[in-house]
Amino acid sequence: MKRFKTITCWLLIAGLIPRAGAQTTQPINVTVNKVKLTVTIDAAGTPVYAVHYDQQPIIAPSRMGFSLTDDSTFYKDFELVNTSRRSVDESWQPVWGEVKTIRDRHEELTVALRQRKAPSRLLNIVFRVFEDGVGFRYEFPRQPNLKYFVVANELTQFRLTGDHKSFWIPGDYDTNEYIYTTSNLTGIDNAAMVRTSTDIAVRTVPDQYAVQTPLMLKSKEGVYINIHEAALSNYPAMQLHVDRANLTLSSSLVPDATGNKAYLHAPSHTPWRTVIVSNKATEVLASKMILNLNEPPAFTNTSWIKPMKFVGVWWEMQTGKATWNYCNYPDSTDAKGKLIPNNTHGANTANVKKYIDFAATHGIDAVLVEGWNTGWEDWFGNWKENVFSFTTPYPDYDVREITRYAASKGVSMIMHNETSGSATDYERQLDTAYRFMNLFGFPSVKTGYVGKIIPRGEHHDGQWMVYHYERVARKAADHQVSIDVHEPMRPTGQHRTWPNWMASEAGRGNEYNAFSIGSPPEHETILPFTRMMGGPMDFTPGIFKMKGYASYAPDRQMHSTLAKQLALYVTIYSPVQMAADLPENYEAKPDAFQFIKDVAVDWDDTKIIEAEPGDYITIARKAKGKADWYLGAITDENARTAVTPLDFLDKGQMYVAVIYGDAPDADWKNNPEAYRIERWLVNSSTVLKLKQAPGGGAAVQLKPATAAELKTLKKYVSK
Repeated sequence: MKRFKTITCWLLIAGLIPRAGAQTTQPINVTVNKVKLTVTIDAAGTPVYAVHYDQQPIIAPSRMGFSLTDDSTFYKDFELVNTSRRSVDESWQPVWGEVKTIRDRHEELTVALRQRKAPSRLLNIVFRVFEDGVGFRYEFPRQPNLKYFVVANELTQFRLTGDHKSFWIPGDYDTNEYIYTTSNLTGIDNAAMVRTSTDIAVRTVPDQYAVQTPLMLKSKEGVYINIHEAALSNYPAMQLHVDRANLTLSSSLVPDATGNKAYLHAPSHTPWRTVIVSNKATEVLASKMILNLNEPPAFTNTSWIKPMKFVGVWWEMQTGKATWNYCNYPDSTDAKGKLIPNNTHGANTANVKKYIDFAATHGIDAVLVEGWNTGWEDWFGNWKENVFSFTTPYPDYDVREITRYAASKGVSMIMHNETSGSATDYERQLDTAYRFMNLFGFPSVKTGYVGKIIPRGEHHDGQWMVYHYERVARKAADHQVSIDVHEPMRPTGQHRTWPNWMASEAGRGNEYNAFSIGSPPEHETILPFTRMMGGPMDFTPGIFKMKGYASYAPDRQMHSTLAKQLALYVTIYSPVQMAADLPENYEAKPDAFQFIKDVAVDWDDTKIIEAEPGDYITIARKAKGKADWYLGAITDENARTAVTPLDFLDKGQMYVAVIYGDAPDADWKNNPEAYRIERWLVNSSTVLKLKQAPGGGAAVQLKPATAAELKTLKKYVSK
């Protein structure tokens, strides 16, 4: 990571406040452009903050603090000891990402508090004000009267100023894989939502009015507000309890097996609580505030971390063509002599070699193999401690031969470690598992945590597991292995600190279109405003066979068009992208597959051209180290035309626009595979009009035109 253009200054702005008498302090204001933070200590000695945007109240005065197991009032009777300010304006370069350079410009305010009465414990609150929002966290300084302590509750509030339109999923401690509900704040009700959610296992949502973050909101005045957290480490994930009567959100931390929230040792701090705000939806998606609130990389040598595309023996299992588990029963025949294969294990040597050949032929970097190791025959839903071996392949999977064969073809292999939720067992095997990866040259691993967590009573989003995911990231970095985590808590920008933590699932991906009722066409227009505010998502796009792909559910279909599946490679960001469908389905449509082969996975620049949560998104990205741009436009269940100026292109340069769009008769429900490909000459003054079918989209490659293309292609004319 490189840093440059750093300007920092410090200023002490307040001294000691007299102890005598409870009184409200004078407001302390910090302003950056349109964003204004106000902090006070009220008459009860409780810290209070408020946020304005463009002179409009966004967060009304909201209380802060804690209830500790040995002090239920660690939120009041504080006095202000001092405050300090710091100005920061610096830029840094991520190891990989959506842009080459990120600017971090903010004003920092630290408010130092002390309890008026014995034991006179100390609490600092650090605020950072950016041009697109506010982040704040609590810090517990080293002190004689607060060493080891337990957080019973965090009492942070977000008092809203209206009954905003909300995009939300229930506050489930163990999964993020819900369909998003759109309602006003006063319409949030998990009980009603869970009762009607028939496509996932029955969940236990302890709080009827709790939602997960990132929570996306839109006011009647057209202001967009996103509430989340940053740099979640050694602390439980924050959910939000919704007080519908008072339009107030309160921090609701995921508990451990005994009901406690966090075990801390001063000095320590919480994650950042984040409020991103803008009157433009595009600016919310462009925000880098959450990344800026995370720490720089935890290690210096990052040269081994490589963004990649991959294929894998995965969709076969999802659609019923193959199984994860191996069995050695012989094949049989039915009464008419038809062969009945009893071993449909997908991760066998011969089948995996086909995927390696496909990847090598089409320039795909890697192959992921699931179901290669022992344990899959009895793994799901059993809450068992010792299920998988992470070094023992099934008899029909020759790991040495596969490694040799892949290397001869210039293809990498991606390891798969499913834990079935037994995190303790995985930690016992971590060293041997990662040494195994090094031995056979696996540069990356996909981990999974399907099922209830062991230690029993812990949750996917609780403090114990949050720290577990970080331990795995650290172990992977020690072995120079990148990770893609499925079933973790939702990301909070940790990929800045752990750049080998390249992606997470942590949301409802494309797989739900295989084994459930699927996701509505609007789903992918909501994800960037919610789940993806904290980091990349392994969504597994690129399905080409849109109907009849699931052998166990022949009427099942994708809720998008084929062109939209291509556009998702741009709109749903990840540095590791899977071409998720079966090789034969790509070979049947080689012209459309060309976009997946060409599209980049690492970027120098990103332009959010237009966006509205739940309706549409259009994004353009410039490939890392190249002149090529790629554009993705998607819509919900409504047909629309994306009006797309290409003013981000280099002036004076002609480009070839290869447009992969919906055919005129395309429709996600009735004709999802209908697409057409057009080629035009364009430049920075061109305005593309990309017609999208219901549930559709468009994907565009833009690359500098050759001399021959300038002679043979026609210039695009906006109509």
